[in-house]
Amino acid sequence: MFYNEVKQSNNLCCEVFDEEDFRLDKLNEECGVFGIFDRNHLDSSRLTNYALYALQHRGQESAGIAVNDNGSFMYHKDMGLVPEIFNEDILHSLKGRLAIGHVRYSTTGASLRENAQPMVIKYKNGNMALAHNGNLVNATQVREKLEEDGVIFQSNNDSEVILNLISRCRLTSSSIEEGIEKMMSEIKGSYALVILTPKRLIGVRDPFGIRPLCIGLIGDSYVLASETCALDAVGAVYVRDVQPGEIVLIGDEGLTSIQTKVTGPSKLCIFEHIYFARPDSYIDGASVYRSRIEAGIRLAKDHPVDADLVIGVPDSGLSAAMGYSRESGIPYGVGLIKNRYIGRTFIQPDQEKREKGVKIKLNALKDAIDGKRVIMIDDSIVRGTTSRRIVQLLRDAGAKEVHMRVSSPPVKFPCYFGIDISSKSQLVAAEHTVEEIKDMLGADSLGYLTVEGVLKTPIGSKCGFCTACFRGDYPMEVPEEGTKFSCG
Repeated sequence: MFYNEVKQSNNLCCEVFDEEDFRLDKLNEECGVFGIFDRNHLDSSRLTNYALYALQHRGQESAGIAVNDNGSFMYHKDMGLVPEIFNEDILHSLKGRLAIGHVRYSTTGASLRENAQPMVIKYKNGNMALAHNGNLVNATQVREKLEEDGVIFQSNNDSEVILNLISRCRLTSSSIEEGIEKMMSEIKGSYALVILTPKRLIGVRDPFGIRPLCIGLIGDSYVLASETCALDAVGAVYVRDVQPGEIVLIGDEGLTSIQTKVTGPSKLCIFEHIYFARPDSYIDGASVYRSRIEAGIRLAKDHPVDADLVIGVPDSGLSAAMGYSRESGIPYGVGLIKNRYIGRTFIQPDQEKREKGVKIKLNALKDAIDGKRVIMIDDSIVRGTTSRRIVQLLRDAGAKEVHMRVSSPPVKFPCYFGIDISSKSQLVAAEHTVEEIKDMLGADSLGYLTVEGVLKTPIGSKCGFCTACFRGDYPMEVPEEGTKFSCG
């Protein structure tokens, strides 16, 4: 759905999608953000489109681009994948030196068109657009306070809460950066933001740096992105990561930085390295690919087993499987084939159809595993349902033994910072021992990476990590278990 100008009404229809994915035991994906301030006569909307392609793994539910053409804002966003939403005519219409983009995967928030981003508003100080990756833990309280002050919301996600709070704080501030810093003192949770104002592109990272955000350069043009793989896609050179609690302001004068007083200890979500990020990305100084290789190496040292073949569950289990093979000397092979043409549109409404969907999305390569003792490496076990089905797929294809190794520790505690786990009842490791989980999966053996081990996998990392889902050591006060929240 296309909007020529911000002043047009947001006449959006509500279309509800089933929120469950095939991989019911997997962590839900994060959102991806990108921004560009063009000083080299680039095609900003097209480059943003390329970047969103590169970040598609972080969100496959909706996507959008907003541009700023000398203070006039235009945007286009809709449900679906990036190539389904943008075509030549739309990109040609989105003219402007400044642009931001977003790919979205909601957690427990509704999958509706009005929740697609970027969010765009017109207020006293002009137009403003925002794209957000993360989740606020006090969004409900902040929203209620804003509603009491007369703010009308058009969506049910916390990104609109942030946008309206910035506009309110700006009215009592001498500058947009002061307004953003006031906003940061009132919200709690995880966020990486890219913001368009009439004259600037702004990047903001939460006080703990839970969600990633980096800076790149194309000539004299600055870009911001959730991952470095998006910089590569647009030909940008990596400059550095935005620091926890930092505001970066990009304008005609270049880039300026404000390190806010709300900054806390660095706590990047460790699942960026385990699962979320693309393996060709670097986050806070560490290679995601190398982290996963190292995880496999440590698994082989901690949980050796006599077998004939090491395989990985596509895609984030593949690198760890290579590391396990390298350390153990057991050959690495392809044992599971992923159908790469199935997206989130292929979601079925009942359990029986979802189970059949797993077989369509993943299939065992019989010639590779028939008669073999197989070590299967996956990045995590959350609910355990799909892991059990994959083990059965391998047995049905003739595997003599199936030994499962997991390149993360047991997930025992809910996450409130952007992952769809709000209750221990959803976590198989919260109530069962490793031996019990092994029996539930139907595996011959099961081994997890330790918390101490996983923290050593991001070699060269310049940050600390959040491990609350393993140990319950949350970096901030969190809602009561089972609380529903809406993700950006």
